[in-house]
Amino acid sequence: MASQIIKNYREGAEITEGDAECKKKSIQLLKELDLPKGIFPLQNIEEFGYNRNAGFIWFIQKKKIEHTFKKIKQVVSYAVEVTAFVEKGKLKKITGVKTKELLLWLSVVEVYIQEGSKEKITFKTGTGLSESFDVSAFEI
Repeated sequence: MASQIIKNYREGAEITEGDAECKKKSIQLLKELDLPKGIFPLQNIEEFGYNRNAGFIWFIQKKKIEHTFKKIKQVVSYAVEVTAFVEKGKLKKITGVKTKELLLWLSVVEVYIQEGSKEKITFKTGTGLSESFDVSAFEI
């Protein structure tokens, strides 16, 4: 069941269903946005939507997953529903993504690549903390 925020953006959106097709479409979009293709290592995706006019994307997967980005030893949790507003080199107002820092899970609210620097990607949490990593840690 999609949340109200997704329902608000369904009209006029490109909607893809099925894990393989959703992964393919999301990777194409990330490439178009100059973001690393492995930033959403989701599994069993049921739906991927992109409302181009609003710059809004969403994923709905069967169940919540945790993924460890091995190159940076960072654990990230992805909820059943993940949403974000997108623009070139940036994801904003992200929902459904958390990162583990020590013993705390912090919501990731923004991801961006600094203009002029294609090597570093920065993750910003809801607490205002941010950390930058090599983009290569998030490639497929």
